[in-house]
Amino acid sequence: MHLALLLLQQSPIDPEQVRKMVMTFLAILPVIILIGYIVIVPFWFVCKKAGFSPWLSLINVIPLGNLILIYILAFAEWKVAPIAPPQFGYPYPPPPPPPQS
Repeated sequence: MHLALLLLQQSPIDPEQVRKMVMTFLAILPVIILIGYIVIVPFWFVCKKAGFSPWLSLINVIPLGNLILIYILAFAEWKVAPIAPPQFGYPYPPPPPPPQS
C-alpha cells in the first residue's frame, strides 16, 4: 500500500483523468442502487416473513450470495406459524341458527 502511495506522489495527478474516473463512477452508481432495490429489498421482506433476520438479505451483495440465500431459505425450518384458513363469514359473525319448528 505504501508503494502505491509513493508512486502516486511521484507523478502529478491529471485532472482530466480524475474527471473521467468520477464520471464513470457516477454513471455506474444508479445501476448499483437499482440492483439494490431489485434484489435486496424483496429478499429483505422474504427473510422477515420467514422469521429470519432481514439483514440476512445483504448476503446478496457478495458474488453468488443470492444462491446461498435461496438455499438457506429453501432448506431451513421457517420460524413462523402457518396461517389458519378463514372461517365461514370471516370477518363477519356467523349467521344465526335456523329457527326450530
